[in-house]
Amino acid sequence: MTQFTTKQIRNVTLVSHSAAGKTSLVESMLFTAKAMPRIGRVEDHTTVSDYEPEEHKRLTSLQLSVVPVTWKEHKINVLDTPAYADFSGETASALRVADAAVLVVAAPAGVEVGTEMVWKQLQALKMPTLVFVTKMDKDHADFMRSLEQARAKLGQHCAAVTLPVGAEKAFSGVISVLGDQARDGAGQARERLAEMVAETDDALTEKFLGTGDLTDDEIANGLRVGVRACGAVPVLAGSAVTGAGIPELLDAIVSLLPSPADVAPTRAAKNGEPVTLPADPKGPLAALVFKTSADPFVGRLSYFRVYSGTLRGNSEVFNSTHHSSERIAQVTAPMGKAQHTVGEVAAGDIGTLAKLTHVLTGDTLTTKAEPIVLPGIEFPTPIYSVAVHPKSKADMDKLSTALARLTEEDPTLRISRDQATGELIVTGLGDTHVEVMAERAKRKFGVDLELAPPKVPYRETITKPATIEHKHKKQSGGHGQYGHVVLRLEPARRGAGFKFVNQVVGGAVPKEYVPAVEKGIQKAMEEGAFAGFHVTDIKVALTDGSSHPVDSSGQSFELAGAAALKHGVQLAQPALLEPVMRVRIALPDEAMGAVVGDLNTRRAHIVGMTPGNGMGTIEATLPQVEAQQYSTKLRALTQGRGRMTIEFDHYGEVPANLTQKIVEARQKDAVKV
Repeated sequence: MTQFTTKQIRNVTLVSHSAAGKTSLVESMLFTAKAMPRIGRVEDHTTVSDYEPEEHKRLTSLQLSVVPVTWKEHKINVLDTPAYADFSGETASALRVADAAVLVVAAPAGVEVGTEMVWKQLQALKMPTLVFVTKMDKDHADFMRSLEQARAKLGQHCAAVTLPVGAEKAFSGVISVLGDQARDGAGQARERLAEMVAETDDALTEKFLGTGDLTDDEIANGLRVGVRACGAVPVLAGSAVTGAGIPELLDAIVSLLPSPADVAPTRAAKNGEPVTLPADPKGPLAALVFKTSADPFVGRLSYFRVYSGTLRGNSEVFNSTHHSSERIAQVTAPMGKAQHTVGEVAAGDIGTLAKLTHVLTGDTLTTKAEPIVLPGIEFPTPIYSVAVHPKSKADMDKLSTALARLTEEDPTLRISRDQATGELIVTGLGDTHVEVMAERAKRKFGVDLELAPPKVPYRETITKPATIEHKHKKQSGGHGQYGHVVLRLEPARRGAGFKFVNQVVGGAVPKEYVPAVEKGIQKAMEEGAFAGFHVTDIKVALTDGSSHPVDSSGQSFELAGAAALKHGVQLAQPALLEPVMRVRIALPDEAMGAVVGDLNTRRAHIVGMTPGNGMGTIEATLPQVEAQQYSTKLRALTQGRGRMTIEFDHYGEVPANLTQKIVEARQKDAVKV
């Protein structure tokens, strides 16, 4: 395999709104570069970058894929990413290791919601970007409309560098804005490009204002500088189906976008001190693992990018994140699903390693002598929860291993056990995300899962004081059973839990039996007094009782305490408590009214609303039963623009009109069991 210098490498991620055509664009790039004899089709399941059955089923990308394209003695590592929000963790990984981006826009649709959202990410990262307007061969394709939308929504520093010839079904190719061929057909576009380039450099600005024009060389050189400084965004036209405009796109990636050697040195830490690492193949080794693939046959496959030094086969590396050494046998380079053996991977390039023992996504591979730690990856926080139930005993036996492997593969999946309900909870980024997790569990590890909304861990409490007396008395030959207690129940402040006090005087209940009374009360609290939920926020005082010299025992007083607690709660105006979550929602200002209105139908309490410069925030508290799968509704109300975070806030009282429904549902579940 050809070896490329760091200057010859381009790490470029493809990002877009859903269904813009990124995967088809990768196919066309490979075909144009003569790496493939034909262009694969998403519909035929023959593309290089979409290779998993779950992607074939949905005809869309669900994971990050790395596809190298060789073009004019340069290696372009194309990182194809999912556009669907449920898989934005994959996009986060790609953006972490890319040096530049191609923002793909479908000509018939123009700049869409997802385009704007990913553009904001690119701006925040200060990532050099090209815009490629694809699908110019389709009905209703309109390049100029897409260009004007890009200027309006992405910024006036967007300018065309290629223009389509013909339109829709008459589309036949593209011409460059620069060069002799462009003089007649692209004068206005050239003038706009020259004006944009002039704005990126004081000397060019002065000349442009003085002469009204720049030479082609000045525009080309100024454009390169402007793109790398994020002051210029070239816009190109083409079609992945016909291949028109693809050579020009590849040329632009090579000539305008930076190599790893051109970007600022990477910030890292060494022995706790900050350091900067230029992309030098001879420097100290520092490689970041940005993706992990769990394969039941091959084992763990780790994708990495080298930021400094060279990672070679038949060597040893040190995982500075988890302080463990790993033996490296073979180093490979990815091509979609396939892996090709290479001797080494130098600074700036991307490779893969199989069967590493302790390495996870976000870890740094370095040397023990110079233990460098690279910044990890910031993943979106999972917010959509489901309960996971294995369908059979065989599935139960394999469940923990399968879920552990799947969370290694996808850091945006979280697994937890709800101690109150006993359920195993999987939290992801949305309904499709967790559905795909279940499909992969079955395909990869043979574990069949059922997904259901999680049970809400309601709790019981009381709202007024009550006194209850209970006498446990039983005679069945020989020693009988006798325990007599009088309890006073009082509500405690919310979150106080349980407090027991002994107020017996005169030894009515012998001291040796008092712990048994408390134990019985606590057992009854766990079982619930009226709905089967844990009792909390209650103060219980043992005030009186009696004993029998022969028949009394610890067990008798334990049973008496339990029964007294259950009966006492019934007399103390019981109520249900529910977990209430604090949610923070970022959304377009124009969607605030609709979201607030919807939240109000879900028993939300709006804590604050802050309009912004187009994007505002809503802070609210929301019952868990309404919040745990709210992300899907939020997307619908905000056209996909809304984002939310969620965390536990407190337990609040359930309205009386809902309590009876919850109790009846609980009783039905108990009958089924």
